[in-house]
Amino acid sequence: MNVLIIEDEPLAARQLRTMIQDFDAAISVLAVLDSVVGATQWFQTHPQPDLLLADIELVDGQSFEIFDQVEVRCPVIFTTAYDAFALRAFQVHSVDYLLKPIDETALRRSLEKFRDMQRLFGAARASTDLRELIASLRPEPTAQPDYRDRFLLKQGSRLLPVDVAEMAYFSTRERLTFVHTWDQRALLMDYTLDELESRLNPNLFFRANRQFILHAQVIQRVHIHFNGRLKLDLKLPVDEAIFISRDKAGEFRAWLGE
Repeated sequence: MNVLIIEDEPLAARQLRTMIQDFDAAISVLAVLDSVVGATQWFQTHPQPDLLLADIELVDGQSFEIFDQVEVRCPVIFTTAYDAFALRAFQVHSVDYLLKPIDETALRRSLEKFRDMQRLFGAARASTDLRELIASLRPEPTAQPDYRDRFLLKQGSRLLPVDVAEMAYFSTRERLTFVHTWDQRALLMDYTLDELESRLNPNLFFRANRQFILHAQVIQRVHIHFNGRLKLDLKLPVDEAIFISRDKAGEFRAWLGE
């Protein structure tokens, strides 16, 4: 049996080689490679091994990238520190895994499993669809939040569309919510500040306290106040002083670009 090892930690690579040959001295370790680039070049110029042992995290990327660039038809045993969710994906696709640091007993069990697969199904069935496996392990792209560009506000018997670009800050009083526009209109909204907070782009708007959500451009000055609080001056008129609590002061200052 010919085995290829892809492992960028020299000590781990030596231990793997030793444990494999202790399991069966007849096993030939064809090479020990330490990078995506090196492994890709190897597969382009060599016949397929019978079995591949591959670390996931390599010095120049993840071993998954190898399978994007060349066709790997042999079974794979990954060495990994992935969480249980990812490990279940390996099991479902009949590709074994070893948690690092690698235990000799676990390695022996994996090699015996591979031999059993060969005896029962032959080399073709021992192989697996690596692209399907890799797709299942890679995290899904994070969906972009659906922040609002405009709101349709009910004003008496009328419906008034207002772009978010027109909104300077939001306030609440007596359980009513108002949006204050740059041209100094105060318009009633059928949203709470909690609801607005999840619909507004947090790069532009900050929940200052229970009463206010502020656009970054409406803030004129920030004063360090008593007991670690911050007092804000706005570029538009406001009916009451606006404070940032000591607990939120650090988050607010980072949001403003400190």
